[in-house]
Amino acid sequence: MSKGATHLGVSQSAASQHVQELERRLGVVLFDRSKRPLELTAAGKIYHDFCRDILRREEELGLDLEGLKGQVGGTLRVASIYSIGLSEVSHLQDEFAARYPTAHLQVEYMRPEKVYEAVLNDTADLGLVSYPEPSREITAIHWRDEEMQVAVPPSHPLATQEVVYPADLNGQAFVGFDEDLSIRRELDRFFKSQGVEVNVGLHFDNIHTIKEAVALGTGISILPARTMQAEITQGSLVAIKLQAPDLVRPVGVVHRKRKKLNRAAQSFLELLASQPEAKLEPVDV
Repeated sequence: MSKGATHLGVSQSAASQHVQELERRLGVVLFDRSKRPLELTAAGKIYHDFCRDILRREEELGLDLEGLKGQVGGTLRVASIYSIGLSEVSHLQDEFAARYPTAHLQVEYMRPEKVYEAVLNDTADLGLVSYPEPSREITAIHWRDEEMQVAVPPSHPLATQEVVYPADLNGQAFVGFDEDLSIRRELDRFFKSQGVEVNVGLHFDNIHTIKEAVALGTGISILPARTMQAEITQGSLVAIKLQAPDLVRPVGVVHRKRKKLNRAAQSFLELLASQPEAKLEPVDV
């Protein structure tokens, strides 16, 4: 109730009063208030489906009318994980604005699970994520694979090597990702398959903090090469090619199934497809 009120820009009490008035008008109870968090009653689920159908039809009406106008316009809402957004979206926004001056690209950065939540709740039209996962309600599209390289501070003994082999990582102090992230699980599988053990002293939920920790000399890490370009230029990090060509970070786009994408969303996907190394293709369940 609180989130709904915030989304609508009203107070929680005003939202509660509106729901109560709706229940009186319909003659049914929509929420089971004995549960925490609140749960929909059987009548509430019916009303929820009814509202979703109305919103879907309104959206389709807008898209059909937009098609008659023959131009790309309106607002496209994109939710992105930080590591893609901060390194990519600024130039994508500029290129999108140049191509479609009557459209507006609105980007919000968040954790991976929040991107999926925004797409499911329809507060975002598209989501940019790593390791895109389709589901019963989510369509996932592969965008590109990003090469993973070893990140070390300039003073580290490995910094002078042109190539690092998996065995070189054995016993190294390592700055990793939080255990609930897909990239952490993929790296753990990689280490296990190579018979390598690293000493994970610190772990974080985002690439930016990991880069800072590595630059301070607290350990090495394995990160997408394209996310380290600024630090390499500044001289705070050295990125070394890892002799493991199959270790990549897949990046993709997610959107809600059965959602009819507007022309702005379709045009944004075309823009992504035009980028270097891009290959848009569906991700199988």
